[in-house]
Amino acid sequence: MRAVGLMEFGSPEMLRVLNLPETHAAAGEVRIRVHAATINPTDTYLRKGTRAEALRKYPPPHVPGMDVAGVIDEIGIGTTTDLAIGDAVMAMVVNIGSHGGYRESIVLAADSVVRIPAGATLIEAATLPMNGLTARQSLDQLALRPGQTLAVTGAAGCYGGYVVQLAKADGLHVIADASSADTALVRSFGTDIIVPRGDDIAAQIRKVAPDGVDGIADGSFQSGLTIGAVRDGGSFVSVRGWGGDERGITFHKTSVRTYDHRADLLAQLRQQVEAGIITLRVAATFPPEQATEAHRRLEAKGTRGRLVIVF
Repeated sequence: MRAVGLMEFGSPEMLRVLNLPETHAAAGEVRIRVHAATINPTDTYLRKGTRAEALRKYPPPHVPGMDVAGVIDEIGIGTTTDLAIGDAVMAMVVNIGSHGGYRESIVLAADSVVRIPAGATLIEAATLPMNGLTARQSLDQLALRPGQTLAVTGAAGCYGGYVVQLAKADGLHVIADASSADTALVRSFGTDIIVPRGDDIAAQIRKVAPDGVDGIADGSFQSGLTIGAVRDGGSFVSVRGWGGDERGITFHKTSVRTYDHRADLLAQLRQQVEAGIITLRVAATFPPEQATEAHRRLEAKGTRGRLVIVF
């Protein structure tokens, strides 16, 4: 079975096509013949060795990838599920060792897997699970009420775009930043007010929300540059866990791995795609042999939508 992985941490050149043993579904599991695996920033961190210490107990190869879509080709004996062999499905992968999404076959818990949105391709569906669940968790942590105001930085990115669209579905008033090149894209997500992107982001937000926003989802990791836009007693969330003790603000760290086995939430995201609430965006596709080029492109920044490896 082919996979894309690495024996040593480092540059994109460390990625190579590998042959791994075939795996089979046990009770409570399904096996997916993977057709599409999305490339996310977290995959580049793994490749560079950011999590090297935590992964030391797992022998190489290390296979990145937290998003997959494909077709079920095996269901473990005794598994209770409404899924069937031949179903087109998608799932988030909590990657450990060689168990990552960049492989043409993967075994996952049945309660992590749902059917893809009607009308979506497998390539499009692969861009939803991890990013969509991350955005959902960030909003769940902020716990804002309908009518309250949320600011989103990095709104043109995959996470930021999903946060905007889900926040609007939750009834929030959304302020987002965008460069001039991304203004039309960010507006298409349903953003109420767009402010210029830059180091003066807090001041720009305060111009349109003088009393401060109720919460910020910091998708561009501007951290201290954004916190001045939050009202006293508001909330701040980031996937990098930046925080402090300031003006009664509550700081949250989004860790999507804790949303593993949440097929219920993933199914809700699927329904929101079908309803036109969430937009799936594919920037480009690559064969496994060009994974190095794909990682280089992602790290060069400026990608809008997701890059996807197609098996």
